[in-house]
Amino acid sequence: MSRPTTLGALKREIAAGRVARRPVRSELRDNLLARLKAGGPIFPGVLGYDDTVVPQVVNALLARHHFILLGLRGQAKSRMLRALTTLLDDEIPVVPGSEINDDPVAPLSAFGRHRVAEAGDDLAIDWLPRDRRYVEKLATPDVTIADMIGDIDPIKAARAGLALGDELTMHYGLVPRANRGIFAINELPDLAGRIQVGLFNILQEGDVQIKGFPVRLPLDILLVFSANPEDYTARGKIITPLKDRIGSEIRTHYPSTLEEGVAITEQEAWTARTTDGGHSIEVPRYIREIVEEVAFQARKEPKVDKRSGVSQRLPISVLENVVSNAERRAVLHDEALAVPRVSDIYAALPAITGKLELEYEGELKGADKVAADIIRAAIGQIFDAHLGSVNFRQAIEWFDMGGSLQLDDTASAAVLLDQTRKVQGLTDAPEALGLPEDAPAPLIASALDFVLEGLHAHKRISRTEAGTYTAGEEPVRRGGKADKRRERKLADDDDDGFGGAGGGGGRYYN
Repeated sequence: MSRPTTLGALKREIAAGRVARRPVRSELRDNLLARLKAGGPIFPGVLGYDDTVVPQVVNALLARHHFILLGLRGQAKSRMLRALTTLLDDEIPVVPGSEINDDPVAPLSAFGRHRVAEAGDDLAIDWLPRDRRYVEKLATPDVTIADMIGDIDPIKAARAGLALGDELTMHYGLVPRANRGIFAINELPDLAGRIQVGLFNILQEGDVQIKGFPVRLPLDILLVFSANPEDYTARGKIITPLKDRIGSEIRTHYPSTLEEGVAITEQEAWTARTTDGGHSIEVPRYIREIVEEVAFQARKEPKVDKRSGVSQRLPISVLENVVSNAERRAVLHDEALAVPRVSDIYAALPAITGKLELEYEGELKGADKVAADIIRAAIGQIFDAHLGSVNFRQAIEWFDMGGSLQLDDTASAAVLLDQTRKVQGLTDAPEALGLPEDAPAPLIASALDFVLEGLHAHKRISRTEAGTYTAGEEPVRRGGKADKRRERKLADDDDDGFGGAGGGGGRYYN
């Protein structure tokens, strides 16, 4: 259907029911109901909230509420607010040149009323797309009421020869400019209390008043907010009367399962890349799980500040750094396939330390050491999930008998395979991880590196910062009581596959 181009044609289309004319919150409600009936995701790209946050947001929209999302950093609050635009109509008619998106049928501003009175039904109309009906403002302490609501423009008054009290001299702020759309305020507690007071009328009566002049604008708008609960005391607070006027308060959260976290990170991280030399990249599943487990371990680490949270951006940045290290290694050794290794995660420490707010004990220990401990715990957890039932007794004995390996994250796949070939008992690892016998060397090298790092995580072997793998922390003294205890422990290994280090393969924490 062709769009009407004049006010008269628009009125005829509205009367015939071919063009909908309704308040923005009713528009969102109607389009949401249609989407619910059609099925499919309500907010595409937002994962892990289907059974928790999304139903609450849907209820708020169906109730035509203004609402606020409360949650720690990196919980997709801004993404959810921006996704609301997908529930708006494709476009709506507006008066050309109007600063506040005046409805041609019932304009609010003096400018819009003047244009309609002057041209009548012959007034040419514009169509505003949905993406321009969303206005977002990051709250900062220096925001003024003029920024949000508006002010008198003396220059405009002087040029037009108007009195300062004339409505045509008004310079509208962000909120009026979001008329007939959605206005979002991020980090609401950072907004000064007197500015929050200025939002009362909008939330309750739906109008604004500018600079004390009797200018009333009954805006058609949906107000949505985001906030970090800890900011209430750290940098400011949401004043009680404003909270009372917000219809719904919705709590967000971090991924509740490893699978959800892996899916989010896989969606957001930039890993589908190829180098100029044509090197392709393949990320094993256990690498993705370890990277995600790093975030899970950090969120429960006592040395990390729980109030600050551990953003979901952490595993995204870590995975990108891990892939970059593998890419660098492949280019250096001219390998056609770049496969990340577990040891590459230690090379991604810069993507971890900057995202952790530490408690006093953690500050004393140091961010690098805390992050390394978290990585080690994550490796141990995922190692148990994939290889906990595999018996690596021979490999452990080889190191206990004085064997050592010198490897680092820059060693080529060929070098790693050549060095590990002398270690008995490692050959079962690739098969246990589902790799075929003819798998590319970088994939096999990554699997073997996973075993070595997993044994190191469980303290069955040791590794220096230079990349030398040696015997565990309790070396065996052959022929003595310690040796007999060791033999009994190794006998136990035959029963559970790993000497009780983390149980069998069925003990996957998710």
